[in-house]
Amino acid sequence: MFLLYTYRKNLDKHMSPLSSRSVIDAYARRFQQLKAELAQIEYFSKGTLLTRMVKCGKPQCACRTKPSKRHGPYHEWTYKLQGKTVNVRLSPEAAPIYQAAAQQYRKLKSILNRLEKLSRQALDKLTKDATKRNRK
Repeated sequence: MFLLYTYRKNLDKHMSPLSSRSVIDAYARRFQQLKAELAQIEYFSKGTLLTRMVKCGKPQCACRTKPSKRHGPYHEWTYKLQGKTVNVRLSPEAAPIYQAAAQQYRKLKSILNRLEKLSRQALDKLTKDATKRNRK
């Protein structure tokens, strides 16, 4: 924010009306909106929730030949840790909690990507405007 404040303070002295100032102000407003969205993020975790129906090891069990007779559902949380895949069996009560955490993680990544893109755009605009001012 200090960078934008300093830029705006100097902008009034050197820039034409509407052009750069309105663009930078729009970037700043959108940045604040995204930060507010970021503040709404709840507990999150990287990974995937899998629900499986499995075959048992008994040779005479119906699950071997009929998919509708398989055992389950069993819930597993799968994630990577130091390059290795980790699977954790979850209770039926824990599954929706981890599903919500995975959704929050995806939302967090989306917001951070949008913040980064917006920051690059704003920095690019600030840099171009500063270069133009210095050439005058």
